[in-house]
Formats: sequence, structure tokens, C-alpha cells
Amino acid sequence: MAELNFGHEPNSSPPPTIFQPRLLPLLQKLKTVYLLWFGYYQTLPKTTRYSLGQRIDTLFIETIEAISTASFMTRQEKMPYIRLAIRKLDTAKILLIVLWETKALPTKQYAALSAPLDEIGKMLGGWQGQLAKNSSARGG
Repeated sequence: MAELNFGHEPNSSPPPTIFQPRLLPLLQKLKTVYLLWFGYYQTLPKTTRYSLGQRIDTLFIETIEAISTASFMTRQEKMPYIRLAIRKLDTAKILLIVLWETKALPTKQYAALSAPLDEIGKMLGGWQGQLAKNSSARGG
């Protein structure tokens, strides 16, 4: 019994897959970027961590929520949540630029975040386009 480790070790392997939900590739990619951001967020200067950093963190979480919600909706109900996710993601990207331009976020960290965020934006745009195409094909 003493061998069991119920505490969370920072570099420990994840729990067995029975405890991990299967995520959409889009959500998996966003989760990976968020975890990267979270590490950077902890090291931001206090002057930006509790203002701009906190807002970016909230936008990341709201984007994850919107995508997760859309994944459980019917085809007709998905579009507003995808649009919301796109808006939140675009806002986070702009605020990350501000964070970088104010030198609160180093160039390497900004680059490590911006490339996958651009991919996520393209994935969301593709999802939105596919839904629009399918709805216009059904309606017309």
C-alpha cells in the first residue's frame, strides 16, 4: 500500500486511458497549447500576469469550453459555438501579440504559442466552412 502514489508528480506519466476522455484532435491540440501557455503564464512579470496574462488565460479556457460544447451539439446547433471559439481565439492571439510587443513574453515563447494557435484557427475555420457548406447544401 505504501507503494501507491496518490500525489501528482510534475513529470509523472498520465493516468490510465480509462480516466482520460477521448478528445477531438482540435481539442487535443488546444489542450497542448494551453498547457504550454500555462507554464509561461506562471513566469510572466506580475505587472502583466494579473491583467493581460489572466485575460489571455480566461480566453484560452473559454475557447476550450466553446469547442467542447460544440462537439456535443447537433449539426444545426454547432455554428454559434464555433463562431464564439473563433472570436475568443482571435482575441487571445491579439493579446499575445501585445504581451510580446511589451516584452513581457519572450520571442521564443511567443513563437511556440503562435504557430499552433494559427493551426487551431485554421481547423476552426475549416469546421465552420464545412458546417456552412453542409447547411447550404441542405437548404438550397
